[in-house]
Amino acid sequence: MPAFASDPLAVVAAGIVGLCIGSFLNVVIHRLPKMLERSWRAECAELAGEPVADQPAYNLVTPRSQCPSCGHPISALENIPVLSYLFLRGRCSGCHAPISGRYPIVELLTAALTVAAVLRFGATPAGAAACLLLWALVALTFIDFDTQLLPDNITVPLLWAGLVVNAFGIMPGVSLRDAVIGAVAGYLSLWTVYWLFKLIRGKEGMGYGDFKLLAALGAWLGWRVLLPIVLLSAVVGAAIGICLTVFKGRDHQVPLAFGPFLAIAGAVALFWGKPLIALYLPG
Repeated sequence: MPAFASDPLAVVAAGIVGLCIGSFLNVVIHRLPKMLERSWRAECAELAGEPVADQPAYNLVTPRSQCPSCGHPISALENIPVLSYLFLRGRCSGCHAPISGRYPIVELLTAALTVAAVLRFGATPAGAAACLLLWALVALTFIDFDTQLLPDNITVPLLWAGLVVNAFGIMPGVSLRDAVIGAVAGYLSLWTVYWLFKLIRGKEGMGYGDFKLLAALGAWLGWRVLLPIVLLSAVVGAAIGICLTVFKGRDHQVPLAFGPFLAIAGAVALFWGKPLIALYLPG
């Protein structure tokens, strides 16, 4: 176990950093799809020769966070991860409208994954890289769950980051060669499944974002974990889909986002990649 794990203060510090990153990820999850939609609308208007209306700045920094119900600006004291939610009892201080419980869930999940990554890899470049990967997976999971989009703004930089990380030998047991093969094989494997499904069923079974996400996971973790990731994500996705159909009456004709299951399987492979690989590549 890394020496970091024996220092409680360091573990607490990792948790605090994770909470703060989780708070920022909530902004990314909420705003990035809206930013992309605004950009697409502007591009469509420009291509159609229509005037593009001037709109106020909207990005990850501007405007200031506010209550969606009453527009009450969120102060710094109301934006402390988890604690502010508890102090406000899950309601806006202005209009007392309920605040989604998903905000503290994302913050706590990010904090837990950050602590787990640093406990697993230590306060090292590998630990920092693992945190970066996990933070991106959290954002992609919730964005895809909400919108069925896996934005190129995250998946493509994540893929390149994985190649760069492994070019410097940062991730244990993953060479640059493994990373390049993993990126190519990850993309082509789901690309092939996509086209086979479309030829057989006459409709799309997944989006291009899924190809890019699996390519990114291959770039970070190497080609050997791709099979366990795909199998685990398929099993988890099928189980959740069946449960939603049986207990929630979900229409099975409505597509179920696959990105969250790839992200979950990728996180599992990050922590337990070697045992998973040993199941089908002994020795």
